[in-house]
Amino acid sequence: MNLKNKPLAPPSQSKLFLIAITIVATLGGLLFGFDMAVISGVLPFVKQQFSLSPAAEGWFVSSALVGCIIGVAFAGELSDRFGRKKMLMLSAMLFLCSAIGTAAAADYTLLILARMLGGMGVGVASIVAPLYISEIAPASIRGRLVTFYQLAITAGILIAYLTNAGLLNLSFTYHHQSLGSLLDYILIKEVWRAMLGLGFVPSLLFLTGLLFVPESPRWLIQQGKEQEGIKILNRINGTASTNEELHLISKTSGQESGSYKDLFAKEMRRPLLIGLLLPLFSQFSGINAIIYYGPRILNDAGINISNALLSQVIFGLANFLFTLIAVWKVDKMGRRPLYIIGSIGATIALFFTGWCFYSGATNNMGLVISIILFLACFAFSIGPLKFVIAAEIFPTRIRGRAMGLSIMVMWIADTIVGQLTPVLLGSAGPALTFCFFASCCLISFFVVFKMVPETKGKSLEEVQDIFVH
Repeated sequence: MNLKNKPLAPPSQSKLFLIAITIVATLGGLLFGFDMAVISGVLPFVKQQFSLSPAAEGWFVSSALVGCIIGVAFAGELSDRFGRKKMLMLSAMLFLCSAIGTAAAADYTLLILARMLGGMGVGVASIVAPLYISEIAPASIRGRLVTFYQLAITAGILIAYLTNAGLLNLSFTYHHQSLGSLLDYILIKEVWRAMLGLGFVPSLLFLTGLLFVPESPRWLIQQGKEQEGIKILNRINGTASTNEELHLISKTSGQESGSYKDLFAKEMRRPLLIGLLLPLFSQFSGINAIIYYGPRILNDAGINISNALLSQVIFGLANFLFTLIAVWKVDKMGRRPLYIIGSIGATIALFFTGWCFYSGATNNMGLVISIILFLACFAFSIGPLKFVIAAEIFPTRIRGRAMGLSIMVMWIADTIVGQLTPVLLGSAGPALTFCFFASCCLISFFVVFKMVPETKGKSLEEVQDIFVH
């Protein structure tokens, strides 16, 4: 059977094995989301306890981002050299050390160092987890499985918001009671330690699960370990499709040099540009402005929410639920239609949000609806598809390096947007700020419309052929 015409679906027992592997790998995404979002509940307590100046407060928040950039800088190339599984295990150990370190930090300096370790874990996971999933997944469900990684990120964000709110409530409830000296210390007196330390549980699950998952079969075959790779392919796909897939992998393996020179070759210009622009636009879409400034926006809309954490839960829940649309449709509708629909929807929603602020119509549900519409469009398109597309458009041996550059752009753009948003809100106002983000979403629509091919149902090697020929 020709895989180009009809991709073979794995048998049921192989699907169970594949789902188990995917769940383990996506724990890296869950920790990614948790680590980035938990800081919102922790910051007020840490600021008070250590008497942080504005500069020290900013460093506490951004130290994890510095760790991300460090992790991204080495993870791509090392995953090409030493394998995807080893780098995932390194990520899990970094998360684990960070959770223990932040919960037990005796002073501000140790707390910063522990936060940087967590950031390094995020950086490594943000590259290697979607890369690994794309390489183990059969073509027929690859988009769906990689999208689970983005779903896990949104789940991690939501869990952080919920656990922050729950631990804070627990701290208030037992404020005048004793649970024992240790529990009093971490749950009542310094509850921020429990908020950060709770990451120990998924970190340990992630590390333990990785002991039982296989290495990427494509990476093994590229390294000359063909029998090991075939064994894993058989277990994932079933023997019926392994021979055809093995032929495609073997045909392309000899064409790749596995160097940055190969990545910047003429035939790689288009996929490289796509791999850099999509994560850039994902950050300049305004998603972080919504997440960070969501409580203030809701208050401006006249919605009385006494607990600021509750408003974050509302946006976090919306982001999680609408990502399920991408999981459901990415392998049926395809990448291009989802992205095109989502980017146009996000553009309209953000322009309408800007108009609400411009006209002063902030005390009605129209503003809230437009924000929820933007979150919906982002969650099923711009958010997850940057991982799906970037993880499948590069040859195997340089895929790690390419993903490293792609995710590095994402984090740099995240840093720029984080610094730019409050400046825009303060000087230009929210109306022009949201119109700026809407314009970025519109540009991303044209980029995808003109440059990005449809890749659903194609093996990774067939996707590579689109750009070579």
